[in-house]
Amino acid sequence: MSHQQPYSHHSGLSYPLGATIQPDGVNFSIYARRATGIDLLLFDHVDAPTPSQVIPLDPQHNRTHDYWHVAVAGIGPGQIYAYHAHGPWHPDAGLRFDHHKVLLDPYSRGVAMPSHYDREAAVNPGNNTGVALKSVVIDPRVYDWEGDRPLHRPYAETIIYEMHVRGFTRHPSSGVTPERRGTYAGLVEKIPYLQALGITAVELLPIFQFDPLDAPRGRVNYWGYSPMTFFAPHIQYSVSQDAQGALDEFRDMVKALHRAGIEVILDVVYNHTAEGSHLGPTFCYRGLANDDYYILEKNQALYANYSGTGNTLNGNNTIVRRMILDSLRYWVREMHVDGFRFDLASILSRDEQGAPMLNPPVLWDIDKDPVLAGAKLIAEAWDAGGLYQVGNFIGDYWKEWNGRFRDDVRAFVKSDPGMTEAVASRFFASPDIYGHKGREPEQNINFITCHDGFTLNDLVSYNDKHNLANGEQNRDGEAHNLSWNCGWEGPSADPAIERLRQRQIKNLLTINLLALGVPMLSMGDEVRRTQFGNNNAYCQDNEVSWFDWTAPERHGDILRFVQKLNRLRLHLDAVIEGPHHLNLWQLLHSTRVQWHGVKLNQPDTSYTSHSLALTAWGRWAVFHMIFNAYWEPLSFEVPALPSVQHSDWRRIIDTALDSPLDFCEFPEAPTLSGQLYRAEARSVVVLACRRVGESD
Repeated sequence: MSHQQPYSHHSGLSYPLGATIQPDGVNFSIYARRATGIDLLLFDHVDAPTPSQVIPLDPQHNRTHDYWHVAVAGIGPGQIYAYHAHGPWHPDAGLRFDHHKVLLDPYSRGVAMPSHYDREAAVNPGNNTGVALKSVVIDPRVYDWEGDRPLHRPYAETIIYEMHVRGFTRHPSSGVTPERRGTYAGLVEKIPYLQALGITAVELLPIFQFDPLDAPRGRVNYWGYSPMTFFAPHIQYSVSQDAQGALDEFRDMVKALHRAGIEVILDVVYNHTAEGSHLGPTFCYRGLANDDYYILEKNQALYANYSGTGNTLNGNNTIVRRMILDSLRYWVREMHVDGFRFDLASILSRDEQGAPMLNPPVLWDIDKDPVLAGAKLIAEAWDAGGLYQVGNFIGDYWKEWNGRFRDDVRAFVKSDPGMTEAVASRFFASPDIYGHKGREPEQNINFITCHDGFTLNDLVSYNDKHNLANGEQNRDGEAHNLSWNCGWEGPSADPAIERLRQRQIKNLLTINLLALGVPMLSMGDEVRRTQFGNNNAYCQDNEVSWFDWTAPERHGDILRFVQKLNRLRLHLDAVIEGPHHLNLWQLLHSTRVQWHGVKLNQPDTSYTSHSLALTAWGRWAVFHMIFNAYWEPLSFEVPALPSVQHSDWRRIIDTALDSPLDFCEFPEAPTLSGQLYRAEARSVVVLACRRVGESD
């Protein structure tokens, strides 16, 4: 229903930024340094072709320095609003004001999407009022957290599961209530699966409101790396499809995950926005303060493109720094998230001209912010402009995705030469990369696959990417995948090929989940999820990307294997009857280690070597691990143990064996006879024994 009388208003306050609830209405504040005028637009409906009221802001009364502000009486939560910004259209000087374009509030806590949203209308000249996204006034205080708090789980007790909110439950086979499929609420229904899997944290692909149409024509942006605002949860992931509903459903999900002992880490994109290149749309930032929000080329009509998506946020500009910090604080304070994984984080080390900085202010601000103390901070320590900072990312509390772990372990397992020494280093927290910092082993996040690239199944099933469905003539996606199809490209009916693929998958999982550092799994790898060879499925919101819930039954053997690996990593005492709640990380980190080849104490790290072994001697348990990436079986010597002090060696893991023999709990594990173990071609073996008579 339309409001018949104009709302009264007065000058308002410059702080806080965004729309803030007051006793008698709402205060609006926005930054627009070079604007000559700002109009606040109030709407009765998101599809309205015109605003119900336009409030021009007077530079004399509604502007303080570079901030435009107004307080409007009689409105409250749920009010739809946006802005027009007046000023010069002078792209060569970095100015792109266009008063015809409806602009989102950069601090929008909620977003409303019209029924006929049109990205192109924000690109082309003219008015786009009826088809533009708009901001919504939100009161984040109205929610009962029921005592919930971020969990602050130690990194040493963390196993991360990278997943997509929509893709996790959207498949018809999910069993989720139909209207909840692909939503925050749908994910809640699958928490028992996550608990049974044994992970301790979910890392959610972007859930900030993103542009779903930022994709090739006829396709959608599925991954979400196209942010429109840094405060509002993505509305299409909510059952209600409205701003307040999305906020509450997200918080319901966080609260439910916390009750299950699972942390929530957000994949955040502070390196670019959905506005793209100079040919892109005007949604918000370029229409308000283009030369502040973005790094521009010398020809200021063009955008620096260190993100590979057309533009680069100017993260070390004062205004952008404040926005990033305010956003992170908001998600911790009001949304209770436990941490963040920063997409292309190296971009945030660039100055306002794009040059790398030794001590980038925004990264140190995040590192030292008291609100963020205890939150997990994980950097993807590279960008599309050539920066690669793995091992050299700044800060005291930042952790890093270890891209070299991914590459070296892939290469070793597929039997590339010259990888034995490298994989030994990766398994023990990459001291060659991180040793100079004297950092803890969990400095690095170890992973084999992630959303970007092949799934684990496809890594052992395809030599080449198959991305034609993306509409870019297979030019997109990484060409260098370090994959091996085991003798046949794509699905195979050959039992020998399938057995080999199964073994390679278990090899990769075992190394990833038992190595020092923080392990990360990618959604569905535990049940051999396939993308049919597509290694860049960012625009595939369909069964290419969705989790197929028939897979846990079809690949229950791999699922069981992963569940037991996770249990071994987190609760070693439950597996081999230890006296305390120790985990594998604690054992490996606190024990002496001996390296071997096929012969004890003779490791072979030559170029032609494809195998190694290690013994980790603890106070009450000993592990012996064999890694055979050779294409033939090898017999490895096994250390002798004083019978008075130790039990016999037992075979916990042998990836060459079929389920359930591939992973045995200690009491049921077969004992080893003799001092040799035959490791089959391309296999990983884990033997264990415990001290006899330990009571403490």
